[in-house]
Amino acid sequence: QLVESGGGLVQAGGSLRLSCAASGFTFDDDYAIGWFRQAPGKEREGVSCIDSSDGRTYYIDSVEGRFTVSIDNAKNTVYLQMNSLKPEDTAVYSCGVDFFPNPDGSMRFRRSSYDYWGQGTQVTVSS
Repeated sequence: QLVESGGGLVQAGGSLRLSCAASGFTFDDDYAIGWFRQAPGKEREGVSCIDSSDGRTYYIDSVEGRFTVSIDNAKNTVYLQMNSLKPEDTAVYSCGVDFFPNPDGSMRFRRSSYDYWGQGTQVTVSS
């Protein structure tokens, strides 16, 4: 099970930290944990990802330098620190786990790569 938390309403320029807590499995194995978001009327898009094996991180251009993904293996939790938030960041954010990630890092932002998803948490950024 994956459970997201930390969403909310924030003004533009503000920050939020999202959490993705896993139960039933651990992030100690070689998995990829991705953060995706879906805004109203838009498709779900990959935002950031982290490989649990070596901590390698991935970001889409629009969040590079503003968002930071990290993992705490002791707490079996992945975090997404979001700074300098913009109204266009408004969406439901979900985390997913890819149990068999490609070793070359490809397809980290492909939805079909992920085997399991959390229920999502709403992030709303007001202007």
